Amino acid sequence: MNQQFSILLYYKYVALKEPAKLVAWHKDLCKKLGMKGRVIIATEGINGTLEGTVEATEEYMRALKEMPEFSDLLFKISEGKDGEAFPKLSIKLRTEIVSSHLGEKDIDPNRVTGKRLAPEELKQWIDEGREFSIVDMRNTYEFKSGHFKGSIDPGMDNFRDLPNVMPKLEPLKEKAVLTVCTGGVRCEKASGFLVSQGFKDVYQLDGGIVSYMNKYPGKDFLGALYVFDKRLTIETTKDREIVGRCDQCDTATEHYVNCANMGCHDHILVCESCVERKGQGYCAKCAHLFQSKVAA
Repeated sequence: MNQQFSILLYYKYVALKEPAKLVAWHKDLCKKLGMKGRVIIATEGINGTLEGTVEATEEYMRALKEMPEFSDLLFKISEGKDGEAFPKLSIKLRTEIVSSHLGEKDIDPNRVTGKRLAPEELKQWIDEGREFSIVDMRNTYEFKSGHFKGSIDPGMDNFRDLPNVMPKLEPLKEKAVLTVCTGGVRCEKASGFLVSQGFKDVYQLDGGIVSYMNKYPGKDFLGALYVFDKRLTIETTKDREIVGRCDQCDTATEHYVNCANMGCHDHILVCESCVERKGQGYCAKCAHLFQSKVAA
């Protein structure tokens, strides 16, 4: 009988006095349970995504929640990829659980962050036609394969680009703004940063896009959700509209490949037909460096 696997996505901003000990604890437990994935631990909290058997993930969640600082930790659970969603186990001690590089403008989400909006509340806002703007705080390449209808892509190649895209968001300063991202962790600081920059009415989607999709599959979110594992995308429904476009021929696709520039390797959308005819292709940043290869 084949084993069933689950993938966990979770985070929490919480002050940790001894993060190195938590790193060691994770390495021991995850190896014992045969889990793979990535966990980042810092003095500001934890951010992880792990795959294991259903039994292993349940044991992991139980063990982590036994710690007082994680007793209320919210796990987003999705179907696994037969234990192959991640190539290995990586548990790292870092200065941040998401690299924002805000320096002196860094945000403590436990002090400054956007108001939390539950998926049920967002659904109500949408159905009632409430006036507000959805700002997608993911990278542009994530946005391309799927996003909320009418949402704004600020144009970030990396989350640390947030300060650079503020001029594009400036017209929204006096309006209601909802930040969204995959599981919610980026929006903790992103929404707080908007507040710190004088935005008047800022919200964040509680639990991220994953939570909304689980609650309302096939509703309001167009296309497929990009994820940082071998699945690459999570489907909303089988009959969904494909909104992603091939970077080379502009046909509808959700097929990601790495940029052919070995020094880049960013994910780009290239349909399988173009891959067969031309190879991987180059992202917009690298294309001008390889014009002759792209033209061929």
